[in-house]
Order: sequence, then C-alpha cells, then structure tokens
Amino acid sequence: MLNTHQLLSINWEKVNGLMPCIIQHFISGEVLMHGYMNDKALDDTQRHKIVTFYSRTREKLWIKGGKSGHFLHVLKMNIDCDCDVLLILANSINLTCHIQKSSCFFGEKTHFTYLFYLDKIIKNKKYLKYNSSYTTSLHQQGINRISQKVGEEVVEVVISVLNKNKIDFINESSDLIYHLLVLLHNQNLDFNDLINNLRNRRIHKNINK
Repeated sequence: MLNTHQLLSINWEKVNGLMPCIIQHFISGEVLMHGYMNDKALDDTQRHKIVTFYSRTREKLWIKGGKSGHFLHVLKMNIDCDCDVLLILANSINLTCHIQKSSCFFGEKTHFTYLFYLDKIIKNKKYLKYNSSYTTSLHQQGINRISQKVGEEVVEVVISVLNKNKIDFINESSDLIYHLLVLLHNQNLDFNDLINNLRNRRIHKNINK
C-alpha cells in the first residue's frame, strides 16, 4: 500500500482530481487494464485491498468485479516519479476484461507471461479426469512416472550440451522445464514458489554481504 509520504505527494491538481491507474498482474507481469481513481476510490482501494475505480461516465465509484466477481486483489501499489500515475500489482480473479479476455490489452504477452500461462495450463490439467492430453496422463500416472521423466530429460539435456548441439539443447531444456512444472504441481507447488525462493535467496545474500 502507499505510505503517508506517497499519499501526500500525489499531485491531484495536475490530474484534475482523477489519477490514471495501471493494473499489472503480480505474478505474470501482464498489464491487465487501465482506469481512473479519485481520492475516495484510492482510499477504498487501500482499505479493502480490492481495486476500486471512479467511473467518468457514471460519475461514481465502482469496484472492479463487483458484478462479475472478477475482482482485482491488491498486493502492492506505487506512484511514478511525477506523482501523477498509480501502478497497482494485483492478483486477478478469472478474466479481467469485460469481453472475456485475461487483459484489456489482449494479444500482448511477454515471454515471462507465457511461462505463467503454461504453468496455469499444467495445473488445470491436473484436475481433468476425462482428457486425453499428455499432461493429464502424466498427472494421472503419479509421482513415480513424472519423476522418471524429469530424470530422463536431465540426462538428455546434459548429452545435448556435451554434443554441442544447440537445437537439441534448447529442445531438451524445454522438455525439462515442462516436466519440472508437472512435478511441481504434483507436489501442490507452482513456478511462483521457485521465483519466491530465488528472490528470498537474493535478498538474504545481499543482507549478508
């Protein structure tokens, strides 16, 4: 949330009482939508940790997801260097855009965003009982088969790099990452758990320098 100094720094006069607000997915980094907040909308967002905008056409506050249930849960907030634009990092509930898309800026996804969606697809296929996909089959076979596949892919990655075959190395590395994600979900974990661990390691390393 914004601290007292940041709140006092907001240049409401410059933005005519309505501050542009960009919503970004906390995990994937995908830009989800853009809206406006007045001081009351910002206050409600800070207190309830659910994105609340001010509608310029209806001239009133509205909670994103208030009707659809597709809320945006706030995790972090920050303002830009000119103190006239707000950035919110949030976790989205289902689809953000009103035309049934994950983002209002649909079609624009970074490489890391794609990895987020791959992780999500693998997780969802864990719970499908009547699906012929390879991913669902692996989930159904359980930890022994999944672990075996991870081990096989590790060996193939090593062989490809020792053979100095870059194309094979890329392909085998991709297979390894995919099977590792399946194994993570078998253990009720996901890629975000790895990112958090790497980030915590980095923070701990910097503290102990």
